[in-house]
Amino acid sequence: MNSVFKALNDPTRREILQLLREKDLTAGEIVQQFHISGPSISHHLDLLKQAGLVDARKEGQFIYYSLNTTVVDEILKWFIQFSSKKKSS
Repeated sequence: MNSVFKALNDPTRREILQLLREKDLTAGEIVQQFHISGPSISHHLDLLKQAGLVDARKEGQFIYYSLNTTVVDEILKWFIQFSSKKKSS
């Protein structure tokens, strides 16, 4: 869970997740949305993959990135447990 929070701590990575909410994108399509270098975006994507927040699949010469909703659901459940405990106190 620490890697998830570390990944979410960066505004660029949060923006990448927002983009992937809309649709799956290639690394090149993601790079076009930012004013930073391709290698920097690659680093951000790698951290998001390590945290399990995004999945990558290769199609021909392109790698498509998608939001991993399973991990997002787990995070939401984790947060909700705190909300539920607080209400019952």
